[in-house]
Amino acid sequence: MGRSTLSDVVLNKWDRRFLLLARHISTWSKDPRTQVGAVIIRPDNTVCSTGYNGFPRGMDDGPELYVDPEIKYARVVHAEMNAILTAPEPVRGFALYCTLLPCDSCAKLVIQSGIKEVIAPKPSMAHETRWDFKTTRQFFRESGVELIECDMDLS
Repeated sequence: MGRSTLSDVVLNKWDRRFLLLARHISTWSKDPRTQVGAVIIRPDNTVCSTGYNGFPRGMDDGPELYVDPEIKYARVVHAEMNAILTAPEPVRGFALYCTLLPCDSCAKLVIQSGIKEVIAPKPSMAHETRWDFKTTRQFFRESGVELIECDMDLS
């Protein structure tokens, strides 16, 4: 992997494809406000696992539960977490493509799982205001996870 994390990084065709796949998977989320998708990719560019943000299997996920932020955040499993937890094999050394930079809790799970590279669009100003990604960036730097924040618009 070993690519530059500078803002002028040029995405290759596989990066663009996997980010667009993550975007498509994000539409499976029932959350009307924030839909996030994630794809875990093996070193040979094959898909290992996918995930989107939603409630755990077997739990009620009616639309009324997404209205109250306190209820929603208590129940939601993030896309990255779903992709890691449902992977059919260990993901050590794999890449994670996300439609939104992981939160600090997901960053810890990414690090602990052995994922070595995270590719995500640079957060919009609205996302930067709503969530603090400084901790995520620091965690990835400290642990040696390569973070590539790109300018690709997934909207």
